[in-house]
Amino acid sequence: MSPTGEVQVDVEGRTLTISNLDKVLYPRTGTTKGEVLNYYAQVSPVLLPHLADRAVTRIRWPHGVEGSSFFEKNAPAGTPSWVRTAEVPTTGSRTGKGDGTLRFPVCDDLATLTWLANLAALELHVHQWTVDADGTPRNPDRLVIDLDPGEPAGLHECARVAVMVRDALAERDLGCTPVTSGSKGLHLYAPLPGDLDSDGTTALAKEVAEALQKEHPDLVTATMTKAKRPGKVFLDWSQNSGSKTTVSPYSLRGRERPTAATPLTWEEVEEGAEDELALGQFSMEQVLARVNELGDVFEA
Repeated sequence: MSPTGEVQVDVEGRTLTISNLDKVLYPRTGTTKGEVLNYYAQVSPVLLPHLADRAVTRIRWPHGVEGSSFFEKNAPAGTPSWVRTAEVPTTGSRTGKGDGTLRFPVCDDLATLTWLANLAALELHVHQWTVDADGTPRNPDRLVIDLDPGEPAGLHECARVAVMVRDALAERDLGCTPVTSGSKGLHLYAPLPGDLDSDGTTALAKEVAEALQKEHPDLVTATMTKAKRPGKVFLDWSQNSGSKTTVSPYSLRGRERPTAATPLTWEEVEEGAEDELALGQFSMEQVLARVNELGDVFEA
């Protein structure tokens, strides 16, 4: 290691300069950048398929989670030439109301993932659409509904609502997979054949959310106004907008502890719906143990 704390490593044939391995990024647990890099390396076999062909928005905490953070969409200055990027039209240019592009990185391999983690990009967020080999966005290949609990509601209430959403989607011939957000709630992903654009998937998600709000007004809201949410679960259908992203399964979160978005089985969700104490957010150590035992439980 150099006097500046830098070390060169070979990752799948790419040479990367890694720095500040001992820097504490999660002071509450003492978790260092080296441990974050190790997590992403170990979880990469199940994480990378969820990032493949997707433009990645990063949230970076260069001074750790108790310091300031910032969103980053464009590939930063100094991006290695071997990192795959995609020139994506901005929302305004796609609708004819403006012009411009964003140059996103696409994280298809461990070297790119390691490069991002070294930049303290703790959170990796992706759209519901992918890009083709030329970087052109395709129609969404999945629908997502973000279950966001308003205090005092929590994961127990999210699990109850998740079962309702699963059944509502099944009535529309769609299956879905539950994923903890790593923060407060749950995400539900339903694979799509690609015949709807982002406006179409947003409308579909909104239809489901509003129908469940009508059926279960004491527990479910489809209204974005936070004043309407106490004790209820907000079904955020807007995450299907072409410009919006959700945190990728297996990504860390920039919370006081290093939790990660974690795919669940429906048995776990059903147990969480019955028992208030059965379900919680998972630490990165717990995620690695789950992957070692179960593999990726995210259903295709």
